[in-house]
Amino acid sequence: MRLLSDERSIREKSAAELWPPLRRFVEVDAAIGQWAMSGGPARRFAYEFIRFGIKQAWACLFGGVMVFLVLATRLFYPAHAPLARYDFLFLAALAVQAALILLRFESLKEAGVIFLFHVVGTAMELFKTAHGSWVYPEEALFRIGGAPLFTGFMYACVGSYMMRAWALFDFRFANHPPLWQVGALAAAIYVNFFAHHYVADMRMPLFAASAAIFWRTAIYYRIHHSWRTMPLLLAAFLASCFIWIAENVATYSHVWLYPDQMAAWKPVGIGKLGSWFLLQIVSYALVALACKPQPPDDAPLEESRARHEDRLTVRSRQSA
Repeated sequence: MRLLSDERSIREKSAAELWPPLRRFVEVDAAIGQWAMSGGPARRFAYEFIRFGIKQAWACLFGGVMVFLVLATRLFYPAHAPLARYDFLFLAALAVQAALILLRFESLKEAGVIFLFHVVGTAMELFKTAHGSWVYPEEALFRIGGAPLFTGFMYACVGSYMMRAWALFDFRFANHPPLWQVGALAAAIYVNFFAHHYVADMRMPLFAASAAIFWRTAIYYRIHHSWRTMPLLLAAFLASCFIWIAENVATYSHVWLYPDQMAAWKPVGIGKLGSWFLLQIVSYALVALACKPQPPDDAPLEESRARHEDRLTVRSRQSA
């Protein structure tokens, strides 16, 4: 017999129930879900659409907080404050990351992968700022060379989103390439970010290699009690678009500037989408190596239905 919410059970696999402030709402969500699923296609679509948006927002929590801080400090941070704006962003990012771990928004495994993103991103920042690809125009105490230390957290936002989305949507994959191919492609892309300053840019062959490796790969993701699918390449492109939008917010906020933005700000060129797409492949490889992609099966769906039934049982007992 399955255990209920007040005991250790299958429900503990639900991300929503690992955090006490959310746990109190899961029975309400189960009742809303039951009402939505008992209606017509429009009601079911609306419920899953809203649920999808909430899950995405939840996955973007760290990134959303960072974008908010970047814009808010541009608008409101005192120009002559004793603590430089970049240093405030660095300390705020540390505090947010610590809070996410202490409040169990992130596991130690997730934090470890995110730290790896921080290292990979900081290494790129040091190289790119040294070669004038972009510049951080403000002063900072916490910096290495031309790169303030908060910049590594901008890459960590991508890692945080991927790790959280993987868990929230129970990612599974069809026709996934071997991890050694994914790792080799990611390594080649990362090296090219540095090497193209000295030799021919291999971006176009890397786009072709990405398409060849992932052409047949589909992501299976669970919004409620069934699988939805999306081509992995489309998912990477859509994520790149959102990062490009965030990059425009960041450069508008003068967190960093490209050479053609130094005299006056203008939107980041659409060509940067290609760079972000390739960086998405690198990011995905880091997360995939940690999470080990699995083919789709019925286990997450059965667990979701089991949690749903338990929540409805608890709700009926509470209202009795």
